[in-house]
Amino acid sequence: MGCHPTRCNEFSPDPDQYFEGLRMKIRENPDKVIALGECGLDYDRLHFCEKDTQKKYFEKQLGLAAEFRLPLFLHCRSAHADFMEILERNRDKLLECGGGVVHSFDGTLAEAEKVIAYGGLYIGLNGCSLKTSENLEVVKELPNECIMLETDCPWCGIRPSHAGSKFVKTKFAAVKKKEKWTAETLVDGRCEPCQISQVLEVIAGVKESDATKLAEIYYDNTLELFFNKSKN
Repeated sequence: MGCHPTRCNEFSPDPDQYFEGLRMKIRENPDKVIALGECGLDYDRLHFCEKDTQKKYFEKQLGLAAEFRLPLFLHCRSAHADFMEILERNRDKLLECGGGVVHSFDGTLAEAEKVIAYGGLYIGLNGCSLKTSENLEVVKELPNECIMLETDCPWCGIRPSHAGSKFVKTKFAAVKKKEKWTAETLVDGRCEPCQISQVLEVIAGVKESDATKLAEIYYDNTLELFFNKSKN
């Protein structure tokens, strides 16, 4: 539950009302709302929302996460320095909410190391994290205790042109037209939740590790952040 950085103009013209709407939804759905997000910064798509507006409401959403003690589902695109600066000056709020995951990570190893060094933050990996050989080198060096798996469906599937595709073992039947979709097929070009298995296969291939053992670690990481009742 939250506002994507490219949609932060939606806070205008009445930010208080928007935030109260979020609060109401969180209060009314305690068993469904498990995180605040996705929120953060996206400097790749400033035509949707300019920097200052994104930064302002990213920071305010950190306060909302702390208020309800909800972990964060975070977004960072071409904005690492500002992203980390905002997190640094809001450490008290991150401690209160229990941390978060920087999803769909495709940054450098140095950026990943800064995220991890912050403490309480995980790195979310999907097809967009596995596009290039440089991406794979970063993934290879990431500590397993800091990784989570995701698909970001219907986006971020692993395409044949991606560097990570050579490690994919599980194949799914697909149809080209969505009108021909069945429960046994995918729609070509549209990522689905079941394809999280392919993300795991690529990471296991890159790390030369057993996929089942990695899956157990990443599953435990997810439980620790999002379903750890002792934090609340």
